[in-house]
Amino acid sequence: MASSCFNPFRLRRTKSKPLSVPSSSRTQWNSADMTTMEKKRFDSLESWSMILESDNVETWETSKEDQKEEWTADLSQLFIGNKFASGAHSRIYRGIYKQRAVAVKMVRIPTHKEETRAKLEQQFKSEVALLSRLYHPNIVQFIAACKKPPVYCIITEYMSQGTLRMYLNKKEPYSLSTETVLRLALDISRGMEYLHSQGVIHRDLKSSNLLLNDAMRVKVADFGTSCLETQCREAKGNMGTYRWMAPEMIKEKPYTRKVDVYSFGIVLWELTTALLPFQGMTPVQAAFAVAEKNERPPLPASCQLALAHLIKRCWAANPSKRPDFTHIVSALEKYDECVKEGLPLTLHSGLVSRNAIIERLKGCVSMRSSSIPVHV
Repeated sequence: MASSCFNPFRLRRTKSKPLSVPSSSRTQWNSADMTTMEKKRFDSLESWSMILESDNVETWETSKEDQKEEWTADLSQLFIGNKFASGAHSRIYRGIYKQRAVAVKMVRIPTHKEETRAKLEQQFKSEVALLSRLYHPNIVQFIAACKKPPVYCIITEYMSQGTLRMYLNKKEPYSLSTETVLRLALDISRGMEYLHSQGVIHRDLKSSNLLLNDAMRVKVADFGTSCLETQCREAKGNMGTYRWMAPEMIKEKPYTRKVDVYSFGIVLWELTTALLPFQGMTPVQAAFAVAEKNERPPLPASCQLALAHLIKRCWAANPSKRPDFTHIVSALEKYDECVKEGLPLTLHSGLVSRNAIIERLKGCVSMRSSSIPVHV
């Protein structure tokens, strides 16, 4: 099984030498030193089996509380391979679990930062609770999870083609065909339609949280900041990523599931352009432009009129004017049928008023780099 690109390690129970700190220096270590040391140690590890070689290794047997959870992983069946992604507090490894290819997300819980520890533990509990009850072709499949402080892990199906953002980074601007844009957009919107039907708001929908499999089908992933809509009303502050964040969330105002529709509008813009939204701006500048200046990424002149109309509806400043995902799926399915039949796209009746003029496009407008500034 081992190869140059995938060297699996089985989790094992062995002890390693503790980090040696001169006794004269111990009292001089501050929080920053501890954070730096912990991060370096976490980054240097190639497998979770090494992470478990810690001072509390004797207590790593599954607790009675964890054994009650149906989702608790059988660690004797888990093999860890190479790391392929990382975040501020997490690392994602390729692995094998019960002879199946998986992705293993490991979250390092800092022991000396109470606020961060509590936040990460809550995100872990939320993500596992939500993922374990979701079953849909366009939602990444949850397999198992486990808690072994200071590291927690979530095991999901392995999506071999990486994130949608990685895929778009390899493409020339404006190069995706309308057929490809619609196929990918339909996968995302169907996954989100199901998610909302379960009363869940994602709150961080973006191209980096959308994964592709071997068949180039998209699945929605990363539910660390997601919540049940009934509970989101109690949440304070903003969640998600500024470039994809709805204006009401940026302003820390009350919000609904329509924040996901706004984010989808940005993702649909990414599909039509293959560009990063608000390129040339910092995340904070992008947030200010959206919330205070009502700006949006520029729509390319090459964008099909019907798609441009849908994008603008999705990222409308007023949440009540944004369509729900049931209407979005219906519109995209109609557009997809038109493309397959060789017909021009028409604006979907569910997205326009009866008095609106429904225009038919006479083929694609020639691809140009010129853009139309958008103000909503």
